Amino acid sequence: MSPVFAHGHLRLYLLVLLSEKPMHGYELITALGDRFGGTYVPSAGTVYPRLAKLEEDGLVTKTADGRKTVYAITAAGRAELAARADEVAAIEDGVVDSVRSLADGVRASVSAAMQSLRADLAAASQAPGRGTGPRSTGGRGAGPAEPSAPDEAAADRTAGSGTLRETEMLLAVFRQQVRADMRRRATRGTLDDATVQRLRDGLEALRRSL
Repeated sequence: MSPVFAHGHLRLYLLVLLSEKPMHGYELITALGDRFGGTYVPSAGTVYPRLAKLEEDGLVTKTADGRKTVYAITAAGRAELAARADEVAAIEDGVVDSVRSLADGVRASVSAAMQSLRADLAAASQAPGRGTGPRSTGGRGAGPAEPSAPDEAAADRTAGSGTLRETEMLLAVFRQQVRADMRRRATRGTLDDATVQRLRDGLEALRRSL
């Protein structure tokens, strides 16, 4: 059972979504994810058994559309929603509260990760051995003179700024790709604690290697 919905509420909320238009299973999963701003996406193993029960109770019908199965609410399903209008309104309010709570958790996690990244980058920028020591100026005929210390510092700052921008761009692309992969896994019902732990361990190993 999803921790986001109370007992029986996800089943009722599926009726709410289907009252707007007929949808196939993946569309329903995507619609739920959209309602929660991507902070919660139910698995197929969570949604399809409830759709089967709704059909068994005569509240929805299903028809084949090519390789997809489209679900539509019945008159009995609309009557169910009308009879439980107060409960539906409470569920809608609960969805709003859940989105806020989940979003707060995501923001806290992202903020902590960004603080850690900024600390790592700051520590790396202050590490010794960055070529700021004295340089030989050489004698006559020794070739072009080495840049002065101020020029070297300016060059280092310019290079460091460009490298940081590239790092941030890579991290942003990586985050988008991982988020898309995790949403696909969640949709297929293959996102589990082991997958999340592997991601956590991999990110930590990468951070330590920097």
